[in-house]
Amino acid sequence: MKYDFDFIVIGAGSGGVRASRIAAKHGARVAVIENSDLGGTCVNLGCIPKKLFAYASQYHETQKEAAGYGWQFSDAQFNWHTLRENKNKDIHRLNKIYEKLLLDNNVTIIKGSAAFVDPHTISVNEKNYSAQYILIATGSKAFIPDVSGKEYAITSDQAFHLPELPKTITIVGGGYIAVEFATIFNGLGIDTTLSYRNDLFLRGFDLSVRKFVAEELTKKGIRLLFNDHVERIDKLTLFATGRQPNIQDLKLENINLNLRDDHSIIVNKTYQTHIDHIYAVGDVIGGPQLTPLAIAQGHIVADNLFAGTKRTLNSTLIPTAVFCEPNIATVGLTEEQAREQFDDVLVYNSTFRALKHTLTGSDEKTFMKLIEDKKTGKIIGLHMVGSHAGEIIQGFATAMQAGATKTDFDNTLAIHPTIAEEFVLMR
Repeated sequence: MKYDFDFIVIGAGSGGVRASRIAAKHGARVAVIENSDLGGTCVNLGCIPKKLFAYASQYHETQKEAAGYGWQFSDAQFNWHTLRENKNKDIHRLNKIYEKLLLDNNVTIIKGSAAFVDPHTISVNEKNYSAQYILIATGSKAFIPDVSGKEYAITSDQAFHLPELPKTITIVGGGYIAVEFATIFNGLGIDTTLSYRNDLFLRGFDLSVRKFVAEELTKKGIRLLFNDHVERIDKLTLFATGRQPNIQDLKLENINLNLRDDHSIIVNKTYQTHIDHIYAVGDVIGGPQLTPLAIAQGHIVADNLFAGTKRTLNSTLIPTAVFCEPNIATVGLTEEQAREQFDDVLVYNSTFRALKHTLTGSDEKTFMKLIEDKKTGKIIGLHMVGSHAGEIIQGFATAMQAGATKTDFDNTLAIHPTIAEEFVLMR
């Protein structure tokens, strides 16, 4: 059978764009279908705008801290509209970069919502397109639970486009998005409360990290309400209660694709669904919702299909960061996971006030944790809460990927004075 394309990718987010571009480089005839702005959640409603907002939220505290170093600022004012519009301009710039990246690689861009007609055919704007292989990379979407007064609630998507900043806000949720927005809004001068239904937020992170972050956020004036349940909403509330696979318009019932109870798509280790020519990557398959992970998965699919490789992903070492203040970054196992999986582990902890704060007067602390498999000496977990944690952990993640041991860390000369040196000085 002759198909319109060798490869149709549904979704031009991080995973979909990478898969499209790599497949095209391998000589495939590729089309990508997107019903919104190119770049997906990360570029438009996630990583990029969120990090820009996080930067903005830091300046208020930085000005206060500067007094200890002799700097005095007067008449400092924050303009929300300037931040919002400058952010929009940069996102538009990135949208154009993604478009050029696809077009330069001869990828056909089809604008509109995709729906399956049959296992090889996709309908977009009442026109059908067929392909030998299809990749679903539609990501996830924010949602608001069905509670009384939900019309007063927004999701993180709307938070990027608020016409005005509120004076107070309650954030509902306990994941990284909730924690990040709590420190963003608090840093922008908003009276902020974080409500979470369980004992402690950031489930899945190391318990020591979770407790430490709760203490630091409380110091910053954020009200933390744990074991708290929302029954009714009377004013502006941001729901960050997780994201759902974005599959509602795909008409997957037409191909009887296997899904989990949470509607995520079931795939094998090469991201193949039970229909052997249909693949899925990114948030839509469940698991960690991380841009670099979706990119790696998309690249693997393209290589395996069109370059004859048999690649899989080593998913045991996935570095990640939470861009709250102070930052969280982690790679490898939590202490709880390590004790379950290994017979004997050694745990190294360090809590200290960074050199910078000896003059600022701030009581913000830094926390660092290293976990060693005693039998092999390998570092199996690394965790940090503190300034620039994401930047610091990235380099150590490379060392762990290469199999670094505690002895390797001990034998590494420190760069002094830095925060990062603590990881090679722990004894």
